[in-house]
Amino acid sequence: MDLDPEGIFRDDSDEEDDSVQEREANKEMVVYLIDASPKMFTPAGVNQTDEMEETHFHTIANCITQSLKTQIVGRSYDEVAICFFNTKEKKNLQDLAGVYVYNVSDREPLDRPDARLIKEFSSIQDSFMSNIGSRYGITSGSRENTLHNALWVAQALLRKGSVKTVSKRILIFTNEDDPFGGITGAVKTDMIRTTIQRARDAQDLGLSIELLPLSRPDEKFNMSLFYADLIGLEGDEIAQYLPSSGEKLEDMTNQLKKRMMKKRKVKTLAFAITNDVCIEVNSYALVRQTTPGAITWLDSISNLPLKAERSFICNDTGALLQDPQKRFQLYNDKIIKFSVRELSDVKRVSSHHLRLLGFKPLDCLKDYHNLRPSTFIYPSDEQIVGSTRVFVALHSSMLRLGRFALAFYGNPTRPQLVALVAQEEVTSSGGQIEPPGMHMIHLPYSDDVRYPEEVHMTSGDALRATDEQIKKASNLLRRIDLKNFSVCQFANPALQRHYGILEALALGEDEMPDVNDETLPDAEGLSRPGVVKAIDEFKASVYGENYDQDEAEAAAAKAGASKKRKASTDAAAQKSAAYDWAELADTGKLKDMTVVELKSYLTAHDLPVSGKKEALISRILTHLGK
Repeated sequence: MDLDPEGIFRDDSDEEDDSVQEREANKEMVVYLIDASPKMFTPAGVNQTDEMEETHFHTIANCITQSLKTQIVGRSYDEVAICFFNTKEKKNLQDLAGVYVYNVSDREPLDRPDARLIKEFSSIQDSFMSNIGSRYGITSGSRENTLHNALWVAQALLRKGSVKTVSKRILIFTNEDDPFGGITGAVKTDMIRTTIQRARDAQDLGLSIELLPLSRPDEKFNMSLFYADLIGLEGDEIAQYLPSSGEKLEDMTNQLKKRMMKKRKVKTLAFAITNDVCIEVNSYALVRQTTPGAITWLDSISNLPLKAERSFICNDTGALLQDPQKRFQLYNDKIIKFSVRELSDVKRVSSHHLRLLGFKPLDCLKDYHNLRPSTFIYPSDEQIVGSTRVFVALHSSMLRLGRFALAFYGNPTRPQLVALVAQEEVTSSGGQIEPPGMHMIHLPYSDDVRYPEEVHMTSGDALRATDEQIKKASNLLRRIDLKNFSVCQFANPALQRHYGILEALALGEDEMPDVNDETLPDAEGLSRPGVVKAIDEFKASVYGENYDQDEAEAAAAKAGASKKRKASTDAAAQKSAAYDWAELADTGKLKDMTVVELKSYLTAHDLPVSGKKEALISRILTHLGK
């Protein structure tokens, strides 16, 4: 009852490589701070038909709604909170004036977004004035500082979780570049000082504060008046901030439903350089295949997620066992028992996640060795002080000597050889383009590399392209070449439709989303005169001037059917030759043969094969003259 005869070396904890899986310990917490002053409800601009456009508040609400929809798909563990400031009503744990924390029932103020939050927030502009209200929070003669209160509330919302494993951000949306412009004197100076100090206190605790400014139609947002000091911008950073923030706002609105691998720390590894030297590195997942989310089984009545549990039951007594204490393996007709501890020791290959084995020249690393997406590693001094210094020395030496490091990687049950390729830092006038570090490339096992059979053809049988055909093909490729192509430009249409349908069902929408398949050929681009001419010239060089595709396909189909029929006839003749049909007919043994055997004779002699068994036998006897 305490034995496991199947799979002694099976590890219950074996899973796919967790470096590509999003983990709850690596999540992000975001508080959206939205300015609700009357200026946010003014039109954002005037369009070409002289009709007033939507307000800044409406733009931000739509932007956050879309961001929450994509977050459920791409970053399901992230938690968000929505907070308005400069409001008439107040709703927060600190009971501070002018701050309203928006939420729905059965949900924490800072929690993962759900369908009800998205559905209700998408229509908040219809009921905002009646339920929450708008007002100028910082006015002359008042000591209330609603921006200071909002930062305090946001900091309190982000108090849970450690900044070492959780990224915490505060995003401020406003079109007011000088929130203290309505007051003067010592009161203004004091308010600015306390607000900036509150922001710096939050940043000292590991919270990141970002601003997404909105420019009004009559004036451009001026960062230098206040917010540059609030978020800590200096010099050229102020001029570059507005364009970058505009791109962030556009990205939040136009995100695709993809499971994006954010550039966050995925895993911390112990990198053993020698037996006595071990450093700490962080791993980052870069590009990964987009796949649908995991299936969650729900209860048919309560619609709540089900939790699967496994229990071991004794075959002899029916008692519930906590865990099998022994496993065994049959060896030489003997039962060899293993404890769980012994199995763990047998499986252990290395005591570290990553161990350096040696170095090889870079030209030994081939393109086909990279069977899966690489992982980026970067040093960390959080637990092992001096890791960065050792890593930099190793990194610079590998770059100087043109070597890559061969290392062992994996857990004890799934060992893997990897190549560590050093990447040099790439910078430009706009900042860093590529960071310094190492790419960890998973090397194949010997049976992972395939050697397909090559067909050796004589020079007389092999078809060779002429110089004219090569020239026309090159011209065609130049005409239809995609400039600056990247696979990240295209979304998987099947996944877009999958997540679109799930979203429509969750939000109770009547219409299914219309998905644009960007992987289809560009009909408009292929119909350009230059491209059409290049295609016609290539076809003429290969098939001739008077080539008719329909006739060629019909001839090919006819030839294929004829070839298939001949092959079937030859196989039937070969099978039929194994029998003495005349003797079988004379002895009356044809009725003992199967229908398939009888049809082989008929097929070999080009006779009809339809009818029952008696008809087949009669047809064979007639052909034999019996």
